[in-house]
Amino acid sequence: MAASHHDETERKFDVETRTVLPNLTSAEGVVSVDQPSEFQLEAVYFDTPDYDLARNHITLRRRTGGPDDGWHLKLPAGPDTRTEVREQLGPAGGDVPDPLRTRVRAIVRDRPLAPIVIVNTTRREYALRDAEGAVLARVCDDSVLGQLLGDDEPDQTWREWEVELDVGPASVLDAVTAVLLAAGAAPASAGSKLGRVVGEIPVIEVRPSKKQLARGSAGQLLSAHLTEQTARLNEHDAGVRAGQPESVHRLRIAARRLRSALSTFRPILDRTLTDPVQEELRWLGQSLAPARDAQVLREHLLALASSEPDELIIGSAVTRIDDQLRADHQTGLVGAREALDSERYRRLLDALDTLVASPPLRQHADTSARTLMPRLLARDVKRLRRAVRAIEAAPDAAHRDVAFHETRKKAKRLRYAAEVAAPPLGKRARSLATSAKRAQKVLGAHQDSVNARGRLRELGVQAHLAGDNSFTFGRLHALEQVRAERAEAEFETVWNRFSHKQIPRWTA
Repeated sequence: MAASHHDETERKFDVETRTVLPNLTSAEGVVSVDQPSEFQLEAVYFDTPDYDLARNHITLRRRTGGPDDGWHLKLPAGPDTRTEVREQLGPAGGDVPDPLRTRVRAIVRDRPLAPIVIVNTTRREYALRDAEGAVLARVCDDSVLGQLLGDDEPDQTWREWEVELDVGPASVLDAVTAVLLAAGAAPASAGSKLGRVVGEIPVIEVRPSKKQLARGSAGQLLSAHLTEQTARLNEHDAGVRAGQPESVHRLRIAARRLRSALSTFRPILDRTLTDPVQEELRWLGQSLAPARDAQVLREHLLALASSEPDELIIGSAVTRIDDQLRADHQTGLVGAREALDSERYRRLLDALDTLVASPPLRQHADTSARTLMPRLLARDVKRLRRAVRAIEAAPDAAHRDVAFHETRKKAKRLRYAAEVAAPPLGKRARSLATSAKRAQKVLGAHQDSVNARGRLRELGVQAHLAGDNSFTFGRLHALEQVRAERAEAEFETVWNRFSHKQIPRWTA
């Protein structure tokens, strides 16, 4: 049986033992309250020895005794909301189910998941209904006993109230909250029962403010960026494993931004330690590319075909495009997930953790970011300028396409670097990032056309060999050629503006 998923929106409150549960029908929108259902619940919480899941606001438990017996993985999903993934209970003493372990692989990696806390709860649950009888929310009155395993600390006991939305709107949550607070409850001191037992866990340092980054060193600016992008990589890793459509693309961007930063900041880094990480980030991006590229190409070609007159869509062209690129996308997703489950990827995550914890900075890293960043950006501007000259020197169309693609990569690197430099350099860096992004976008359209033409030719040949009419593939190929020519002309305009506005400003 496949895992089930749902979002739960709830709030918890600390309450004294003798406090009386108030009349919940006094909450706006609540017309009636059911007689309570009573449960005896036991939850065994699992984590690594260093509480890696708890540190990332994730809980994993095996719970028995209620209507939702089973394994529960709770992932952050926004204020008051978490996504709960459930698996069947299985035998007592069994290992964490593989699907749940996979969902947190980027966080726990090879570290063991073992029981850390046992929580026993006596629960009285009240269903709150509206005038039509629909359950708007459920209020739980819990008496709790928590035991920290492998510790000499005494067991903890406490009482808490919990309100969880069912089909009701957010306003019901607010209304019930007001009633509970008025009765003497207080917002919970911990976000979960696990957190109450374990206590405060040190978390990764919060990102410095923009003002701090503006006044800080180049090393501090880089360190904050590495921390932020590594966190995003972990976040989108979880999204890929959850099947979220855009997560492959976002994970790929996080990897690119990390690799780009290590290139831009290379003069202040120990390359013997960072170059291997860059290569592994390149491998990760390449592993994710087939899924994303097939998805983008399929959507574009289907839209292009749909814009053509019906009489120009001959044979099975649209079906072939749809079927083949859909299959390529699925194959790419399999490859992406295999990469994320590999030992190589786990070692990359370990290396990123090391970079974040202790960046291998050289002596100039303590230079003011306002002083050093213009020099680093000037290097990336010069690289972009050299790449444009390579387009002009290309001996033929094939080499010209490659040169355009290399120029796109240099424009993207410059854009990312300028965005990192925005706190210390302000409007000057933001203007550079905008110009680089404009160039990147035009060059991206050109590269997409190169890829589309190559694929259309392959599909056209396959159709011809199968005895199908390949006219439509040729038609679409011609339209893509026009698209490339327009992109080249637009890039010339964009580059002329860039070379007059940005190059003198950064290379003087």
